[in-house]
Amino acid sequence: MRRLEHDPIYLDHNATTPVDPRVLETMLPYLQAGFGNPSSEHAYAAAPQLAVGHARSQVARLVGAAPAEIVFLGSGSEADATAIRGVVTGALRAGVRRPHIMTQQTEHPAVLAAFEYAEQFHGAELTILPVDRDGLLKPQGLRSAIRPTTVLVSVMHANNETGVIQSIRELAAVAHEHGALFHTDAAQTAGKIPLDVKDLGVDLLSLVGHKMYAPKGIAALYVRAGTRLEPLIGGGGQERGLRAGTENVPYIVALGAAAAIAADDLAAGASDRLAELRDDLERELMMHLPGRVHRNGHRDRRLPQTLNISIDGAAGHAILAACTQVAASTGSACHSGLHSPSPVLLAMGLPPERGLSALRLTLGRWTTGADVGQAAAALVRAVHAVTAVPQEVP
Repeated sequence: MRRLEHDPIYLDHNATTPVDPRVLETMLPYLQAGFGNPSSEHAYAAAPQLAVGHARSQVARLVGAAPAEIVFLGSGSEADATAIRGVVTGALRAGVRRPHIMTQQTEHPAVLAAFEYAEQFHGAELTILPVDRDGLLKPQGLRSAIRPTTVLVSVMHANNETGVIQSIRELAAVAHEHGALFHTDAAQTAGKIPLDVKDLGVDLLSLVGHKMYAPKGIAALYVRAGTRLEPLIGGGGQERGLRAGTENVPYIVALGAAAAIAADDLAAGASDRLAELRDDLERELMMHLPGRVHRNGHRDRRLPQTLNISIDGAAGHAILAACTQVAASTGSACHSGLHSPSPVLLAMGLPPERGLSALRLTLGRWTTGADVGQAAAALVRAVHAVTAVPQEVP
């Protein structure tokens, strides 16, 4: 997908990705002639039924699952809530009076919201574990806090701000040692790095279409065979009774196509290409802003497309406001014109000023070396502009 000459360079792929033209082409027939309800029993249902089954197989292959273990949903937030609240309500039905659930401080807001809902409305007990300065949750920290009543641990595979990749295999093993299920939000890793649910040892895994070049409004949840899960949305029994509602065939087809393309890209070395471009961008910024650029998060255990940095003496929102040639983001929040530091960076023990000066620069499928060079130059100019000392008028 070519960027128009005057468009900003898009470095916000962790927020959302553009729809791949190949994905769009695949889904269009199911917005037109293939409009039938796949749950019907006539000729118009046949093609949609086959398409949904094919997409389920494509998503399953991307994550190393069986097709029957893939459930389609409407968003990543819904997938997370289905996993978390579904386990808690299942535990309550099984007679666990106060199910205990665990996550970590730098978790995605969708997971934290689902945990808080389970605590408030289902009577669950909640533990939020700290992370270290690199943003990592240590397995021993989980082991020391887990309880006999723990029914679920949820830790995101990679952080959406810093790109830090958690030790999911080791964390899941600890959970299983104590009889708890393990869920991971893999919205940022699915299609970006190799992913195999059996190798990770997880029971539940969320992935999201709009993070991998499919449209917004479609997601999937891997549910390991035999995992007890109560549905969040009941009704017509679609998706093996785990998510009622007529299947969104065009978007399911789109997610399947996106998964197949991502699998091919991974096999062709796309991750290595992005990591090289990310490192080029980091080097350029460090070279032209000597001593002022600080990487946030683990040096090596991070996503290939993600660079999170803080720049001394310049607020992240001010840099981006002055740099109209680049579309990127910060982790800070703005309320009534006042900016607060990224909660993720604060949880990692970084000082507030470093959280306020953070930039998240995330590359994608069509990012080029030229884009990286132009973006670095534009960001450097913006930093100099916002940190220039005003001259007194004589």
